[in-house]
Amino acid sequence: QVQLVESGGGLVQAGGSLQLTCAASGRTFTLYRMGWFRQAPGKEREFLATITRYGGSTGYADSVKGRLTISRDNARNSMSLQMNSLKPEDTAVYFCAAASTSGAYDSTATYMYWGQGTQVTVSS
Repeated sequence: QVQLVESGGGLVQAGGSLQLTCAASGRTFTLYRMGWFRQAPGKEREFLATITRYGGSTGYADSVKGRLTISRDNARNSMSLQMNSLKPEDTAVYFCAAASTSGAYDSTATYMYWGQGTQVTVSS
């Protein structure tokens, strides 16, 4: 299995930027498609972005396309999410996740390993 730890969350003003990082340990990182999700209070966990095992393909939720960029560094066993033009509605706990099997890349059910999450708060 793989262990995931997110970092980089914090408080930022609307219009600002943050970069989240997900550090992986355990099994070989390139075995996994990776994804970012978020969950706001009282809401379901929401898909944001995904990247294939060697970074050749990415996918984004329509709601964040153009503002978020997912990337991975397999040599460092890490993945990042660059977030620009942040809005108050982006406030949530952000999670990274790993999937070793095929499935809908925007579904939480596809991802079997999850980090503990990092809080992002965007003030207006």
